[in-house]
Amino acid sequence: MRKPFVVTAALLLAGCNLAPPHTLPTAPTPADYVDPSGVVPGVRATEIGWRDFFADPRLEALVAEALRRNRDLAVAVGRIEEARATYRIQDADRLPTIGGNLGASRTRTGTAGLGQFGGLAGGAVIPPVDGEDGEGDGTADTPSGFTFNQFTANVGVSAFELDFWGRVRNLSQAARDQYLATVEAERAFRLTLIRDVASAYLSAREADERIVLAQRTVESRQRGLALARRRFEAGVTSSLDFRQAEALLTQAETELGAVRLQRAQADNLLMVLVGGPTTASLPTPLTLAQQVTPTVAAGLPSELLVARPDVLQAELQLRASRANIGAARAAFFPSISLTGTLGFASNELGDLFTDRGFTYSVGPALSLPIFDWGRREAQLDVARARENIAVATYERTVQGAFQEVSDALAGRRYLSDQVAAATRAVEAQERIVGVARARYREGVSTFLEVLDAERELFTAQSALLQLRRQEALNRVSLYVALGGGLVEGAPAS
Repeated sequence: MRKPFVVTAALLLAGCNLAPPHTLPTAPTPADYVDPSGVVPGVRATEIGWRDFFADPRLEALVAEALRRNRDLAVAVGRIEEARATYRIQDADRLPTIGGNLGASRTRTGTAGLGQFGGLAGGAVIPPVDGEDGEGDGTADTPSGFTFNQFTANVGVSAFELDFWGRVRNLSQAARDQYLATVEAERAFRLTLIRDVASAYLSAREADERIVLAQRTVESRQRGLALARRRFEAGVTSSLDFRQAEALLTQAETELGAVRLQRAQADNLLMVLVGGPTTASLPTPLTLAQQVTPTVAAGLPSELLVARPDVLQAELQLRASRANIGAARAAFFPSISLTGTLGFASNELGDLFTDRGFTYSVGPALSLPIFDWGRREAQLDVARARENIAVATYERTVQGAFQEVSDALAGRRYLSDQVAAATRAVEAQERIVGVARARYREGVSTFLEVLDAERELFTAQSALLQLRRQEALNRVSLYVALGGGLVEGAPAS
């Protein structure tokens, strides 16, 4: 009756887990988003591949290049491999390490100086074990001592810990969760990379359109300067009008240089994000007004807990911290390790693998620190503090995700209003410029009126381009904030 009881007790002990149960803290966010647009029907971001989301074929090609060649992404992938190997190393401790060895030794024991020692005073000679000449037992008797041969072959387990309290199991679980957290970190970086490439590309598109606008403005003001010079030389106007036209031209030329600098910087950033110069010719880009994307449904904040890789990463790190608490608690209990060998030993090589040479040994060991001056308690305090940090990190990550989605939803509503108003402002300013030029040609007004009207038109056109870029980028930000971009989707035709 004792044997079943011992087996049951061992199984119960082996199932002990001193780690706190994993429960997610209550999300510190409202139950729903405050969407100024109301409920907008659309497709969930996680169901749209990034190839299907981007309408611009050049942007799609750049994203594909970045996901293939970006150096920071390569570092993130390398960290996954590192974490996977670390987990495999830690998980291997749950199983015994079995090792084997073969050995052979020849030992010489001299007798000339044995009389110097107490037990063999007088120079006593040790006789051989089997017979006087030592034949058949691996020894040789000579006038000066004995020679021994020893051959061994063993297979054994060295110091295998019987994980009664779950210490090794919890350490393995913590390593696994850290490995999975690294996987989620790589997925989160992919989303960030897609957004960064889109942002740099849209900045380049804005710069291209502003360059065209600035060049057109320079040409228009060159014609205005020529007209002002003719009117001045004819004595129709004063030199003030001519100098004002000249100043207006220099402002446009300065703006053109600044926009060209912005374009060059956007190209340099794209080259870094993409991982180098593009390997193939890129398709024709679309204008900012043509950057149309599918409408994305907001869903519920609770869906972010499973859609956002950064939230999943924070949760896995929380799991790992709780597993480390279990390992720290297990250190307060005795650790039992098992060492055992099975093999053969003989003085003759020919008799090594025989019944006479068979040997085995089994040796359990119990270890428990008695006085460690608070070391284990401090290690447990460290584990608990890291759990508190992980909880706060998880909550802050959820809050950050909620904020990103809410900001993008507000942008979807109000940026569209701004673009519409800016479009109307440009149309109105164009009419004002036309009237001002007509009045100046007829001599009704001064050139200062034309100067102000053209300056306001250029500002309105630049503001419209900037708002269109912001609106397009906001759509990308909403898509990424809701967890979209992890799936490639159907390849572009």
